[in-house]
Amino acid sequence: MAGSGRLALRTLPVPGWVRGSSPAVVSRLRDAAVVRPGFLSAAEEETLSRELEPELRRRRYEYDHWDAAIHGFRETEKARWSEASRAILQRVQAVAFGPGQTLLPSVHVLDLEPRGYVKPHVDSVKFCGATIAGLSLLSASVMRLVHTQEPGQWLELLLEPGSLYILRGSARYDFSHEIGRAPHQHTPHEENPTKQAWGQGAQNPRSEMYARIGIYSRHRDVMG
Repeated sequence: MAGSGRLALRTLPVPGWVRGSSPAVVSRLRDAAVVRPGFLSAAEEETLSRELEPELRRRRYEYDHWDAAIHGFRETEKARWSEASRAILQRVQAVAFGPGQTLLPSVHVLDLEPRGYVKPHVDSVKFCGATIAGLSLLSASVMRLVHTQEPGQWLELLLEPGSLYILRGSARYDFSHEIGRAPHQHTPHEENPTKQAWGQGAQNPRSEMYARIGIYSRHRDVMG
């Protein structure tokens, strides 16, 4: 997001999108932590990025989140979208949420600067219910889920630009989730940095020249 003009969109090829500490963990979370690569077309990514750029540009990156969970970020709650963007969000709703789930009226937009990160946390039911769906724009990142009682149990999701991820049930309540710092080992000109980082643990494969935008739909918890 840094700088002016059109937002750069980046796609990085990888051999897979989910891996875990054991086959048992992967199997357990098969339906609770889902990645759908290529959910957005390049044109849809551009549509969302163009719509968000003016609003995010007016905001400064922050380094002190109210619950200390995020560093180097800009965020907003957006309720009004263009017709084209609404159609995309309706597709997300159809794929990620059941017919009985009422979505919150505003969609949460989080822009991480190139060196920004999200610390391990479990989202409060005050702000979202049992399902979260997120779209990724601009650059790839790795989301790491760790069991809150058994830290040796973990799952990693590779979130490429244009991908959709869904967390529900056990992945929401029994596992924390985080997006780590961008690594400093590579430059934007290195070949396939995502594949390199995906083979080195839970590093974030974002280039230091590329920010990341996440667009999150959440449903209202009946107890909230």
